[in-house]
Amino acid sequence: MVKHIVMFKLKEFPTQEEKQSKMQEIKMRLESLKDKIDVLRYIHVDFNINPAEKWDIILTTEMNTLEDVNTYSTHPEHVAVAKGIIGPVKIDRACVDYQF
Repeated sequence: MVKHIVMFKLKEFPTQEEKQSKMQEIKMRLESLKDKIDVLRYIHVDFNINPAEKWDIILTTEMNTLEDVNTYSTHPEHVAVAKGIIGPVKIDRACVDYQF
């Protein structure tokens, strides 16, 4: 199994409420991919609660193989969320993939 973890730093928003709303939208859209991409075994989105740290959102997914990670990342449903929802508000991203 492969765990695929991605962290996102979002741009500044006019209000904290707008940022929270966008984060909830990202969470909902990403987690809905479980029903659309068959290689996904697990997907969950959490929010950083420590304001002293850089990252806002963490995405944790599990798939069987690294090839499945590639299938997931290039799947049209994932690309739509990554480019259409996250892309316009993302200022940084970090990722790690590891076997467990």
